[in-house]
Amino acid sequence: MTTHDGHESHQSGTHGHDDHHHAGAVSWTMAAQATLHCLTGCAIGEVLGMVIGTAFGWSNTATIVLAVVLAFVFGYALTMRGVLKAGLSMQAAFKVALAADTVSIAIMEVLDNATMVLIPGAMHAGLADAKFWGALAIAFVVAFALTTPVNRWMIGKGKGHAVVHQYHH
Repeated sequence: MTTHDGHESHQSGTHGHDDHHHAGAVSWTMAAQATLHCLTGCAIGEVLGMVIGTAFGWSNTATIVLAVVLAFVFGYALTMRGVLKAGLSMQAAFKVALAADTVSIAIMEVLDNATMVLIPGAMHAGLADAKFWGALAIAFVVAFALTTPVNRWMIGKGKGHAVVHQYHH
């Protein structure tokens, strides 16, 4: 059987939580893949929220609130899409998404929005301004870099994305 990070597993049966109980057993590749999955949903929502807020000239606060809400919506939706394919009900899929993504998305949102606010002029740059898109790219890199170790630790404890792994085949 192949594990989530592409390495062969010598365990027979289903891919369960036992694979991830020790942080040392969790590869950086696995943590990065989990973070990238989370970042994808976050980025979709974040970009959409920033674009909408910027296009309508909303305040930083209103724009950030919309971006955060949409980041959670899209982050959860991506996870739910995968586990729904595995046969879970909508309610069960939502519970898995909450358990898998909440901490990771929350950390990413704090980091990337703080980065956007801290880069002078980024929040006020127009959508046609390279400063806006450059700052957003930097914000995503910061969020990815600082959330990956957290995801590695959580997977090692059987939390976060570890709860989704049993549904990936």
